[in-house]
Amino acid sequence: MKEIAQASVLVIGAGPVGLTAAMDLAWRGVDVAVVEQRGAAEPPGVKCNHTSARSMEIFRRLGVAQQLRDAGLPADYPNDISYRTTTTGIELARIRIPCRRDRYISTDGPDTWWPTPEPPHRINQIFLEPVLFQHASRMPNLSILSRTAFIACEQDGSGVTALVRSLDSGDECNVRAKYLIGCDGGRSQIRAAIGARFHGDPIVQRVQSSFIRAPGLAALVADRRSWSTFSLNPRRSGNVYAIDGHETWLIHNYLKPDEADFDAVDRDWSIRTILGVGSDFSYEMISNEDWIGRRLVADKFRERRVFICGDAAHIWVPYAGYGMNAGIADATNLSWLLAAHLKGWAPEEILNAHELERLPITEQVSHFAMDHAEKMIRQRGGVPANVEAPGAEGDAARSALGQEAYDLNVQQYCAGGLNFGYFYDNSPIIAYDGTTAPAYSMANFTPSTVPGCRTPHLWLRDGTSLYDQFGPDYTLLRFDPSVEVQTLIKAAAQCNVPLKLLDIGSDITGSIYKEKLVLSRPDQHVAW
Repeated sequence: MKEIAQASVLVIGAGPVGLTAAMDLAWRGVDVAVVEQRGAAEPPGVKCNHTSARSMEIFRRLGVAQQLRDAGLPADYPNDISYRTTTTGIELARIRIPCRRDRYISTDGPDTWWPTPEPPHRINQIFLEPVLFQHASRMPNLSILSRTAFIACEQDGSGVTALVRSLDSGDECNVRAKYLIGCDGGRSQIRAAIGARFHGDPIVQRVQSSFIRAPGLAALVADRRSWSTFSLNPRRSGNVYAIDGHETWLIHNYLKPDEADFDAVDRDWSIRTILGVGSDFSYEMISNEDWIGRRLVADKFRERRVFICGDAAHIWVPYAGYGMNAGIADATNLSWLLAAHLKGWAPEEILNAHELERLPITEQVSHFAMDHAEKMIRQRGGVPANVEAPGAEGDAARSALGQEAYDLNVQQYCAGGLNFGYFYDNSPIIAYDGTTAPAYSMANFTPSTVPGCRTPHLWLRDGTSLYDQFGPDYTLLRFDPSVEVQTLIKAAAQCNVPLKLLDIGSDITGSIYKEKLVLSRPDQHVAW
């Protein structure tokens, strides 16, 4: 059969994870092709609403962070999370998150102190993905085969042959690549092809999601706008996300533990109860989806030359906003390893590090998300009957529930630990020295230079980010210019390992960097 394309790496799926893998590979000089069933301008589903700080750091390196900042909600639209009896009812608590206009300058909020050049960005996938797609389509070394379906693949000693089909003509052709990455979602054909199996908890939460157009809702909440509004009442609890900041909204109706039949739950009644509006309120259903939140992790992420990332490798209830973002972390962990090998400065054995590093982190994050989901389920089930009552009794009930909601949920919406705290403690390409990485939680972390941790961020004297000064591959940070490093640099050159020397004055490091030399990997984790 005719081969229509050849690439060093073939990516299946042009969602955010697949596009990130492809962009990072292309940025590193590796030729990559992407197969995607949708058309080039076809929008994705209205799913992920949050891009984490770590993901935004990656997009900064790829040169697309500002374009993403400019998309989504209006610049002055509050990114707050509000907890109310209903969307239009009494406010119980509010987690303050700066609007995108103020994101780089705000210092007032539970996530504005983070040591990063790129804070999180609240943007729905329907806005995020087109920006990534357009950026990817303009990159050299990168081609996207739209309206093309993956059928099957076979491996041999030198590469992978994938059979694909044009959805327009029906023609089938082969694509030959040295490696293949499956970023094709929770129903991944690639996961099935490599014999990987999901394990975990198949049912955590049932949810009715409704994407609606309701221009009248903006006026009802004009003085209490928020990116996300949780409704907590004894009748029906749910969540409303502002999508465009004008007329479109995504509503999650969380079914109760005894509600196993989606069809038995009145969707319209639930929407109106969550919003706190009557039968005269008008809205248009754009799309809807019934789904089950799960905690499932594949038992392997690789079979020889084929890898899986993102939802193909793990799915869980989307708390802490870390479904898509964990997949983006997978993609960039794998892309630099593949580039190192394909560009000739690392043996194929370096690829073993991907599963050894990412699978344990995936298990940890999945449990963080599931534990939080269970706490949220208990909170929704425990809303007191008098939470909407007038007077002192109702005030006391609302105050207690509001404080409980804030304390529980500030962890997931300002998840510093999941962004900056995780570390790789069993990697074959990290030089461990016997020191112990600091523990982290969903919310809390301690910046550290222990090998395997995220390379701590600094603002340099000229106001630039430390990360902006890194080389694309390894960077040797030197905090004492008297330390002789030419032997190291020559050794790296002899092995063809790209290494940039970056001298940093010791007076700006504070208490984080105590060593005179720190070696940072291409993915901004400490190697030595």
